[in-house]
Amino acid sequence: MKFGISYSTPYHGVDPDKLAAYAQHAEEGGFESLYVPEHIVLYPGATIGSFAMPPSLPYGDPLDCLGFAAAHTSRILLGTGVLLLPYHHPVTLAKRLATIDVLSKGRMRLLTVGLGALPGEAQAVGVDYATRGRRADEAIDVLRLLWEGGEEGVGYAGEFFAFENLSSFPKPYGVTRLPIHVGGSSRAAARRAGLRGDGYFPGGALHADERAVQLDIARKAAVEAGRDPEALEYTRSASMDISAEQVAALAEQGVTRIVVSSGATEPDEQRDQMSAFAERLMGRAAAGSSS
Repeated sequence: MKFGISYSTPYHGVDPDKLAAYAQHAEEGGFESLYVPEHIVLYPGATIGSFAMPPSLPYGDPLDCLGFAAAHTSRILLGTGVLLLPYHHPVTLAKRLATIDVLSKGRMRLLTVGLGALPGEAQAVGVDYATRGRRADEAIDVLRLLWEGGEEGVGYAGEFFAFENLSSFPKPYGVTRLPIHVGGSSRAAARRAGLRGDGYFPGGALHADERAVQLDIARKAAVEAGRDPEALEYTRSASMDISAEQVAALAEQGVTRIVVSSGATEPDEQRDQMSAFAERLMGRAAAGSSS
């Protein structure tokens, strides 16, 4: 099992010292990856499900935060959980992601994309909320096309994006494309993961039976697309106090990565939580603990 950890800027804050310390603590503790979420804008009345989102929540730009974290670490992989893909132009996004990957020497490898659930956010960036799924599908194709294309340039003609003879450099570090995982809590997201994704990262508020259905949808879609369903990574979020028995149960369900988050806001407390987690579940001594 691989273990990632999330740095939630609305909760932990956009503070350079705290972000750097958090990333360093996670790396020292043996976590595989660091995830950062995204919301581009908020507004009064914005809600996701029953949760009202205060407009003042300080969502930092996830790619800027990950680039900053990369400069203060050397091994930990970088991930988004999730990047709202329909609200980014894939031509500029391809450049940003490849640049982070090169500067981090190949660590921008857990890009997880989603559609977004706030209609006002789509409106703010000029995107038709109803078309964001199709837009995301095209964006995934464009990203890969640009990463794989050479000096001769590549072209694309779709519903939302069209261009001719474009070359995008630098390329990702040592690979022809970056992995793209698909996040979401719907069966459409599961199908997208199977058809186009390198992994699936479903949301947290799903019944176990629905999770099983969605994983089956993703794997069947992969087969339909001529892809290996067993190569599809399966990531799940979990509580920091998850037990070894619960980890084993998730592994039985096909989970390959668990992403947790520290509930503490101060660096010393975060270090202690990470060290305790690493000692309990990753077999690492609690090096660096403040106790």
